[in-house]
Amino acid sequence: MSPSRSRSKILATAVVSATVAGGLWAATGAASAGTISGTLYRDPDAAVSRWVQANPNDSRATVIRNRIASQPASRWFASFNVSTIRNEVSAYVGAANAAGQIPVLTLYGITNRDCGGASSGGAPDLTQYQTWINGAAQGLGGQTAVVILEPDSIALLTCLSSNEIAARNQALRTATQTLKAANPNAKVYLDAGHSTWNSAGEQASRLAAAGVAAADGFYTNVSNFNGTSGEAAYGRSIISALNGQGISGKRQVIDTSRNGGASGDWCGDDNTDRRIGQYPTTNTGDANIDGYLWVKPPGEADGCRYTAGSFQPDLAYSLASSAPDPSTSPSVTPSTASPSPSNSASPSTSPSASPSGSPSTGGSCTATFRTTSSWQGGFQGEVTVAAGSGTPNGWAVTWTLASGQSINQVWGGVLSVSGSTVTVRNAAWNGTLPAGGSAQFGLIGSGSSGTPVLTCARV
Repeated sequence: MSPSRSRSKILATAVVSATVAGGLWAATGAASAGTISGTLYRDPDAAVSRWVQANPNDSRATVIRNRIASQPASRWFASFNVSTIRNEVSAYVGAANAAGQIPVLTLYGITNRDCGGASSGGAPDLTQYQTWINGAAQGLGGQTAVVILEPDSIALLTCLSSNEIAARNQALRTATQTLKAANPNAKVYLDAGHSTWNSAGEQASRLAAAGVAAADGFYTNVSNFNGTSGEAAYGRSIISALNGQGISGKRQVIDTSRNGGASGDWCGDDNTDRRIGQYPTTNTGDANIDGYLWVKPPGEADGCRYTAGSFQPDLAYSLASSAPDPSTSPSVTPSTASPSPSNSASPSTSPSASPSGSPSTGGSCTATFRTTSSWQGGFQGEVTVAAGSGTPNGWAVTWTLASGQSINQVWGGVLSVSGSTVTVRNAAWNGTLPAGGSAQFGLIGSGSSGTPVLTCARV
């Protein structure tokens, strides 16, 4: 496969458990950029989570758990089965809805996908593909869901004749319309390759032909490792080209799952220079960009060394070993060229690293808050939960929101909000604390961080 060709895609379609260990999002949260507001769904049944649960004593487990399994990533629906797709999608979306979170789905079943590469397969023909899409659409429910529609289906056309390209474009137009009609709150994005593949003008023309006018926008970098700033610039050029064709209001999402290190060759199975990039968030600080997403789950193989889509702990560890933990890494990297400066999040040049909340005791634990980063209209914080003389098997930290404040995302804990009262309970893996031990969870909020008074109690 050439460097511009697709990386292979995750093939797992296991039915998700309804037991969610992640963050809920406050319904009052306001978007910091783009058109999506809220917490992305962290699937407790993801391959990486299953591996961590099965291998707690592996020397790599802590790094993989803290820096990959703790994060939301897309669920890929890639097994072509018209009789099961509706229930598969419904189970996944239903679990996310029950958690108050936003599911991200990658639909990957187009006929002749990957041009016969490592992820070949899909529907036998486009008529059956539409039946499969109809089933997926019926499972979407009515709440916000992000749909990544058919990676490489528009950027990679080298194996198709002109008639086949026209037929694929029609199939993608129909698929987009079907998904949007079934759930008007669904956010549907089409394939725009990446910044070192097709030119922005060429890609915009392809997107227009494939029906992006009916979609919410496009996604980039699922098939490469290019840096976020370059992808954002590429996206702005595509948006400008689309505007020139009379197609306005489209936005970008960027796959940041593996773009924190070297870029280049399409395969990451044996490249130790790859790193996880920006942690997933809808709080992008750029009005053109709806989300930084982990579309390709870190640690899942490309197909050039391991079986495509299989989870490989050595790949996951290589990607995560030199990355900062989410609780100490700012989740927003504002674009320097956002067209809406009033909505741009500008991190402070001297983020506070000192505790800004009063430690508060309750039962057998204490909790201390500190602001790790702040910007206009928002902040990132870290809470340290410390055990007293006892050994809590579970903990809960509670505080009251200040006026104008909301919590939009939490990692390392399970968030619930009732009115102005916020409660974060331990995740499945950090509830038991030895005497004198501690755990941490991170959060992103809107408004000013302030100095919350925290209450910690055993649960």
